[in-house]
Amino acid sequence: MSLLFVGIDPNTGDRQSPTVWVDEKSKEIVFQGWKAGAELEAECAACEVPGHAKGIPEGEAVVRIPARMAHMVREACDAVERADVR
Repeated sequence: MSLLFVGIDPNTGDRQSPTVWVDEKSKEIVFQGWKAGAELEAECAACEVPGHAKGIPEGEAVVRIPARMAHMVREACDAVERADVR
């Protein structure tokens, strides 16, 4: 299996499970999180960012994970960097 489990929301219950993995084969960070509500998705879609068209491209999604998982995101970044992914 290519997924390296990094962590799950420490406050998760039996129904919610924001999770962070590293895909060792594709060298990508993978997030499972809460689906963005319509208001947040619309706000993201309306943002103008240099080098990026407005909107959310087909095949992409806006997800949310709690800030308490920031250390897991850092750990996933470190794991990907150790694999010399650039």
